[in-house]
Amino acid sequence: MTELKNFYDVVIIGAGVGGGALANRLVETGRSILMIERGPRLPREADNWSVDAVFHTRKYVAKEEWRDKDGVIFNPSTYYYVGGNSKFFGAATLRFRAEDFGDLKHEGGIAPAWPVPYSEFAPYYDVAERLMGTHGTAGMDPTEPPRSGPMPYPAIGHEPEIAFFEKKLREKGLKPFPLPIAIDYHQGGSCIRCRTCDGFACKLGAKGDAEVRLIDPAIAKGNIDLITETLVHRILTDPTGKRVTGVELTHQGEKKIVTGDTYICSAGAINSAALLLRSANDAHKRGIGNNMSDQLGRNYMAHNNTAMMAVSPFKKNRVTFQKSMAVNDYYLANSEKPYPLGNVQGLGKLQGGMLTANAKWAPEWLMNQFAERSVDWWIMSEDLPDPNNRVTVDPDGKLRLSYTENNLKSHSELVKVWGRHMRSLGYPLIITQKMDIKVSMHQCGTARFGNDPKTSVLDQHCKVWDVDNLYVVDASFLPSSTALNPSLTIVAQAQRTGEQILKQWGEMAMAPITMTTASPTTA
Repeated sequence: MTELKNFYDVVIIGAGVGGGALANRLVETGRSILMIERGPRLPREADNWSVDAVFHTRKYVAKEEWRDKDGVIFNPSTYYYVGGNSKFFGAATLRFRAEDFGDLKHEGGIAPAWPVPYSEFAPYYDVAERLMGTHGTAGMDPTEPPRSGPMPYPAIGHEPEIAFFEKKLREKGLKPFPLPIAIDYHQGGSCIRCRTCDGFACKLGAKGDAEVRLIDPAIAKGNIDLITETLVHRILTDPTGKRVTGVELTHQGEKKIVTGDTYICSAGAINSAALLLRSANDAHKRGIGNNMSDQLGRNYMAHNNTAMMAVSPFKKNRVTFQKSMAVNDYYLANSEKPYPLGNVQGLGKLQGGMLTANAKWAPEWLMNQFAERSVDWWIMSEDLPDPNNRVTVDPDGKLRLSYTENNLKSHSELVKVWGRHMRSLGYPLIITQKMDIKVSMHQCGTARFGNDPKTSVLDQHCKVWDVDNLYVVDASFLPSSTALNPSLTIVAQAQRTGEQILKQWGEMAMAPITMTTASPTTA
């Protein structure tokens, strides 16, 4: 059991992708680091791969209630464990496109330019891919941004059923490519290529989640204390509001204040915003970091996401690991529309019990028939920042997530285009499920970074503008959501932030992180 000290050089709130990646960057300085996680370590057990436990009884979902914009209570699909939501992510690790860093015109509006161009992020993406253990093949994605070399590991390859779709889609003029994915599937790796990866936790530790790839390796290097099942209530500042002086938390049933020199808020876009809002004081009356812009908690985004089952009554899909291919032909202006539609990628193979979790009226034997004959896709389009889409905290302390969907026409068009392709390939029955506010896996945007404190919460290195020693390092910083999975970009930004902190400490910039990769032979 970790003994909690009163003072640390660095205090990191949240043990997810952002906090884990930053801890990895700072640990070699020898400074003392505290990581605080509100949940426990997730046990590796049989229920990790149980459809009933994960989807029906929702054993691992946070036992928490939030309100929507109308005040209606709902239970969010969010996870509080060491590793955060990444414990249940699909492990897709794609770079954002170069075009995503500039003003990008959509049918529904403008995705705003970032304060820095893609070229600033490119070397940090290199590091992020090595940290996460990304498998893929460079040069096959038609929208891929410039990169310095190959991915750390070769692509995992397609099973015959997905290879069929790759061939047929190429015959239609599309350019499918291997989905960059962070699983331990290579010579000497522990991945067995099962069907319980996307949406499940990995009981083998073979998925590149934040606990496995970032946090445990950082702890192994020493001088990091990780405390779990500890809730941070407020961040405290001095009377001027210019410096954080401590965090108020409950640990082992006792309320305490822990002090430090540098503070990192990495609780996720929703909970980081809520924590900063709850920390309002005389110097920060609207929440810490909200004095100049009133943007804290605003511009919440979570993608327009649809799960699609394309069903053939005549043949079974015997694929095990389905999430190996993606299509970006419609990501930017394309042959269908003069504006972006989004990304299509394989979805972890659906099982009958997963379908009945959301359609309790349906007999499982019938849903098994559909699942055995379907190929499954995740269709993702960008939602745009809207200041009225926001996180707030109600007077009773309950979190409110106000969200109105936007850019839906483009998303609907992408779903129709992909359904048309599936029908032309012999899958006439198309079943879709649009994800709603309860699914908060791609949450982002509530503390956007920028070059102007009047329009952003953070500077370009994720420091709160008017607080000298507080950073927010998670998906909060994203000024636009793009139409791609955010994890790799969070890791890349954590590397940028870590480098900036090192410079402020007067440390020599550390050499880029190197990791040993397997030989270029897939398992």
